[in-house]
Amino acid sequence: QGYEGLVEGGDNIKQANWLSVSNIIQLGGTVIGSARCKAFTTRAGRLRAARNLVEHGITNLCVIGGDGSLTGADIFRSEWAGLLEELVRDGQISEEVARKNCRLNIVGLVGSIDNDFCGTDMTIGTDSALHRIMEVVDAITTTAQSHQRTFVLEVMGRHCGYLALVSGLASGADWLFIPESPPEDGWEDLMCERLGE
Repeated sequence: QGYEGLVEGGDNIKQANWLSVSNIIQLGGTVIGSARCKAFTTRAGRLRAARNLVEHGITNLCVIGGDGSLTGADIFRSEWAGLLEELVRDGQISEEVARKNCRLNIVGLVGSIDNDFCGTDMTIGTDSALHRIMEVVDAITTTAQSHQRTFVLEVMGRHCGYLALVSGLASGADWLFIPESPPEDGWEDLMCERLGE
């Protein structure tokens, strides 16, 4: 459950094996869960997360997420030594345990369906999001044709029009709005004329 699982600990932290990842490659979303975690935005929450990691002897962390997750990882990394000192001072861990876990290694992977991260061709989640969009478009196309109606489909993407652009191209959309290219004045008449044709 992301940082929530890290803060809560318990059964949320367990060793993965080959069976943990069998038959999941075709699944969209995340099988390990995901959650917004207010507690991790506080030092007290990060202190609990550090305690749980140390308890399991984990000093390597792979964070998959967007801006919030990766920013949180950077803060956690920068505070690590201070968090261990605090755990020793409070008697929650020994100095020897703190020495053994003195370094936290973090790898950040961009997991964002928006595909809005510089330096990567496609972020984790984009491909499965496009796949789902095309499934929906395929499902409603016959309905639109049989009823001779226009359908408006909105896709996610925050400030990035990648999903809209690629799915629009793939589905042969008649009109497309993307944040990178706002519509010019008079677009309504032009769109109605195009759809009328």
